[in-house]
Amino acid sequence: MEKENIILKLSLEFSLLIITYCEELEASKKFVISNQLLKSGTSIGANIREAQNAESLNDFVHKFKIAAKEIDETKYWLELCQLSESYPNNEILMDKLINISKIVNKIISTSKSK
Repeated sequence: MEKENIILKLSLEFSLLIITYCEELEASKKFVISNQLLKSGTSIGANIREAQNAESLNDFVHKFKIAAKEIDETKYWLELCQLSESYPNNEILMDKLINISKIVNKIISTSKSK
């Protein structure tokens, strides 16, 4: 039986939550932020998925570093939403993103030390 890859699972679940949140933003005609958030938020999982087929350890680390950059960008858009009064609450998304960020950074540092 194959061991569950927790970061793949968490990043996929996060992407689905981001899609739902962005649909909520679009319903309120907040298209610009929604579009930016949708791109960066779903890109995290895409890069993590891509890293699973890396050609080398350096390639693996590089793809996880791209995911880390997307995490930072997503965090920025979520913070903007939190600070804007007319935007829906996104505390759950932020909590999940922080958790993913910790795991991604741990994977990067562990992989670099090999």
